[in-house]
Amino acid sequence: MAEYQAKSDSSLSFELTKNDKLIGKLAYKSWFKFSAEIEILNSKYQIEPKGFWGTTVELKDGGNVLMKFTMNWNGDIVIHTYFDNIEEDYIFKYRGIFKESFVLTDQNGSELLIMKPDLKWFSMNYEYNLTTSDIFENLPHKGILLMNSIHCANYFMSMMMSGMG
Repeated sequence: MAEYQAKSDSSLSFELTKNDKLIGKLAYKSWFKFSAEIEILNSKYQIEPKGFWGTTVELKDGGNVLMKFTMNWNGDIVIHTYFDNIEEDYIFKYRGIFKESFVLTDQNGSELLIMKPDLKWFSMNYEYNLTTSDIFENLPHKGILLMNSIHCANYFMSMMMSGMG
């Protein structure tokens, strides 16, 4: 089990740390789009919405698609990964009002990661506390999954806010 923190100095960028050590950065190009760049250990990945409505989002390493995700009919985000030519599926879901958190599960339903959002009222920015399972900590591409989980939480929050407005 491990603990991570995602902090935002603006609504356009997040830094993920573990024990005050930088793991990665997520930077959005603009507030109204879901395009972003992830940087982990000197590697950069692009996140780009696809299709007319932008309902499918891809994470790419250059021209190589590593991950696709879409929000399904019940509000969960279905993530398909293609790391090392192996396809795997994950579900990123929101848990209720009183126990507000996000959970990443594998295709067997095992909880891999729990994220708790923390709205900083003064700056109106979200920060997240992430707790991962031992199974997650042994995944070879956990850094990308961590950073993508932050993006999914932001995506979900913006969808909730646009649905309320």
